[in-house]
Amino acid sequence: MRMIFVNLPVKDLEASKTFFSALGFGFDARMTDANAACMIVSETSFVMLLTEARFRDFITGEISDAHRATEVPTCLSAESREEVDDLLARALAASAKPWKPAMDYGFMYGVSFQDLDGHVWELMHMDASAQAG
Repeated sequence: MRMIFVNLPVKDLEASKTFFSALGFGFDARMTDANAACMIVSETSFVMLLTEARFRDFITGEISDAHRATEVPTCLSAESREEVDDLLARALAASAKPWKPAMDYGFMYGVSFQDLDGHVWELMHMDASAQAG
């Protein structure tokens, strides 16, 4: 089974854990300590929230300032349009910033926000049956 681990630098690990907990994500205690938190997205997808000091162990060069330049939008699927809107509302209530206007293509609906560290997150629901018609 292939898994994916997205590594993101964070300035305040506890604040980031609180933020993503407010969106309903849990953490794997086996890979979480004072310098890193393993956020569970799905059975095979994880986001490693790493203090900047720990993140530097994995890179060469400088850490990007995600508030000034977009690194990469991370897109998460949702089961429904309502879940997309609910997750966005929870993110904004937990101090996220809106990023781009909602995108509605009928079969696909998405929204986006920047987390506490400026990382861009997109939330998307795709109705494959509507796309086929």
